Amino acid sequence: MARSEPILISGGGIGGLITAYCLAHHGFPVRLFEQSPEFKEVGAGIQLGPNIFRMLDKVGLKDAVLADAHVPPAQEMRDALTGKLITRIPLGDEFKARFGQPYAVTHRADILNTFLKACQGSDLIQLETSRRVDDFADHGDHVTVTLNNGETVRGRALIACDGMWSKIRERIVGDGKPRVSGHIAYRGVLKKEDVPEDLWRPDVILWAGPRTHFVHYPLRRGELYNLVAVFHSDHYEEGWDAEGSKDVMWQHFKMQVPQVLRMLERINTWRMWVLCDREPVKDWSKGNVTLLGDAAHPMLQYLAQGACMATEDAVILSDLMAARPDDLPGAFKAYQQARYLRTGRTQIMARVYGEFYHARGVAAELRELALSGRTPEQSYDGINWLYGGP
Repeated sequence: MARSEPILISGGGIGGLITAYCLAHHGFPVRLFEQSPEFKEVGAGIQLGPNIFRMLDKVGLKDAVLADAHVPPAQEMRDALTGKLITRIPLGDEFKARFGQPYAVTHRADILNTFLKACQGSDLIQLETSRRVDDFADHGDHVTVTLNNGETVRGRALIACDGMWSKIRERIVGDGKPRVSGHIAYRGVLKKEDVPEDLWRPDVILWAGPRTHFVHYPLRRGELYNLVAVFHSDHYEEGWDAEGSKDVMWQHFKMQVPQVLRMLERINTWRMWVLCDREPVKDWSKGNVTLLGDAAHPMLQYLAQGACMATEDAVILSDLMAARPDDLPGAFKAYQQARYLRTGRTQIMARVYGEFYHARGVAAELRELALSGRTPEQSYDGINWLYGGP
């Protein structure tokens, strides 16, 4: 198969765009298909650990991502029933000295647009909207995909970046629908001027309550304020962007401290999503087809690692493909071998953190005992497995 044939990518979210950019960085031509009429991110704030900046540094996009981000001085966890500080983790010079990279928070749309501009600046990348990959076939020396308009497109290989509900995963892994966690997240964004002055904080603040937590932090260089309220519920609605009922949310938060309630009151319309993940798997490649990001290893949001893991995937996959450009199936196998334990651990630990944040009764007291006496260095040690990698 001629090397001039493109690598095909299904999905133009954060994972798809950074993969396209990393492949072009190594000289691979790319055709990317996005089902929506435009490239855009649903959602609001995301947290970016040192591990994503290590990857962005390698491909020259770190400064561009940081230009739109907010770098908080610390993370705090507080008890949502009493207001008591449970733990505070400094994120300044001491943190950067330990991990070699910063911790930042940014708007999903900002990081997506940075990746989009980078792709648009490459002659090797063809970006196509309103194009959904409905089917594919692996012919051994090439692949073909069938698009929603019936067109067939040929390429060297296919990388599925089509998210949690990946159609391509059904054919490669075949493990059915995602696992519904029983947790719902409501998210909202305020302008800085709409946040009560005494409540605005530059830090990432997490209020841990019984079967709830509430997080807030600045976005877009401090111009916006991101709010996420998570609680346990059996409600299920597939997707990322339904409108959430305020009455349902208030039932879960009404007993919490005034700082939480006053902040929640500021949002008139909440967007809602049901938190889902999947069991970790070892094999997500087959021949000339592989999965990446949420298509390969979807995880709950409690470690804030979805975009970080997809970016790690993209850099490592593209490096391995560049190292064996005439054996892409072999590169795909090497990629999943390099990634499955790290991503699987992150999937499992995200579930553990969710239980930890939402502890109640005796479990909440044990959480405070475990965390309240920790030094910054001990906190860094606890997260080194994640932030110190890959």
